[in-house]
Amino acid sequence: MKALDELTFDNRFARLGDAFSTHVLPEPLDEPRLVVASDAAMALLDLDPAVAETPVFAELFGGHKLWAEAQPRAMVYSGHQFGGYTPQLGDGRGLLLGEVYNQAGEHWDLHLKGAGMTPYSRMGDGRAVLRSSIREFLASEALHALGIPTSRALCVIGSSTPVWREKQERGAMVLRLAPSHIRFGHFEYFYYTQKPEQLAELAEHVLNLHYPECREQSEPYLAMFREIVERNAEMIAKWQAYGFCHGVMNTDNMSILGITFDFGPFAFLDDFDAHFICNHSDHEGRYSFSNQVPIGQWNLSALAQALTPFISVDALKEALGLYLPIYQAHYLDLMRRRLGLTTAEEDDQKLVERLLKLMQNSGVDYTLFFRRLGDESAALAVARLRDDFVDLAGFDAWAEQYKARVARDGDDSEAQRRERMHAVNPLYILRNYLAQNAIAAAESGDYSEVRRLHKVLTRPFEEQAGMEQYAQRPPDWGKHLEISCSS
Repeated sequence: MKALDELTFDNRFARLGDAFSTHVLPEPLDEPRLVVASDAAMALLDLDPAVAETPVFAELFGGHKLWAEAQPRAMVYSGHQFGGYTPQLGDGRGLLLGEVYNQAGEHWDLHLKGAGMTPYSRMGDGRAVLRSSIREFLASEALHALGIPTSRALCVIGSSTPVWREKQERGAMVLRLAPSHIRFGHFEYFYYTQKPEQLAELAEHVLNLHYPECREQSEPYLAMFREIVERNAEMIAKWQAYGFCHGVMNTDNMSILGITFDFGPFAFLDDFDAHFICNHSDHEGRYSFSNQVPIGQWNLSALAQALTPFISVDALKEALGLYLPIYQAHYLDLMRRRLGLTTAEEDDQKLVERLLKLMQNSGVDYTLFFRRLGDESAALAVARLRDDFVDLAGFDAWAEQYKARVARDGDDSEAQRRERMHAVNPLYILRNYLAQNAIAAAESGDYSEVRRLHKVLTRPFEEQAGMEQYAQRPPDWGKHLEISCSS
């Protein structure tokens, strides 16, 4: 394991030059202190977890100190925000401190969010608040534990720095990790500003560093785009299967690597609601839960437009045509496993759709239903879950179809069924009210609840002794929290 001063930097994005980013130093937070750190994320950098408790750790990730090898850069990009194109965005409160490579040869961006003003801050102050920093930290690590592709979060550093949003809050920084922080909006920026040399340089950078296997294809750029389509289709399939709502699927929040990225007003479904809108600033419901699938394709189309200098329109359209079939295959595969099925039948999609419609009309808890469905045999499980539904006749009809489907599927034991289903159906999920409870305690100076919740969420599929309160249906107030882009 390494100490903090032993990290090895290789700042590949910074070497692209000033057309792609601007050198900016982080603005230090007052009285930085560790709120929470992820041992698993620290392991990606080969860091000893014990260094998180040292004063220099909070100083480094609170903006007070910097490695000599680091080259902090604010990236420039643009993007479609709620469907409308914004010509210039960029890291308004984030800084790419540098790229570190570990003993396995993997490169990880160190990206500090809340680091102060940059040339791209527009009217903002460049700060993040403790509330949003804790939410991003918990979500990043929780999604990873669920097997959903995502950026990671190393730590949250709190402070006494006052920050004004709807009210006065405290500033904080979250250090996030990803193999790259390049977004769809990077390509859009250079395409729409008519800078073909930089667009080509960016495409070469992404191809060489992140999709080198595509070099072996006859059309490397097309092969890369197909891979991006496939990765995003799989990622969104997992969002939908686990009831995750991103909240702001602008093209500047879409990773070129197909990982969950730049989420702020996110939420996991409590009661199943296909039309759920997690961002109260999304007045038209553009990024509602059910819209995430078509919006994913819309965003990929926006990226495709920016790639037209390298790939024919017909080839791009053909690649975009892969999105829905790939999405549907991944989604149905995961939903089959969530239902305890090991084989495929033609009517499985209808079986899933009927269940979700029944859940929608009855306000059934999405996470707990699937977990309890695997607690015992199919017959006993549906009998116990029946009372959660309003349409009893409809549920009884579905239950008979489900039991018959399970009977055709295989002949494993109840213990095998339970183990298989519990391996894909989490008991613990990052519900908004749990995050809010942890935030409220942290805002009063008590970080123990943030750390406890983080620890629980790192093992979402395993029943943990003494943690029953994290596996309950939310109170009524917890279902109606308003989450916005404000951070």
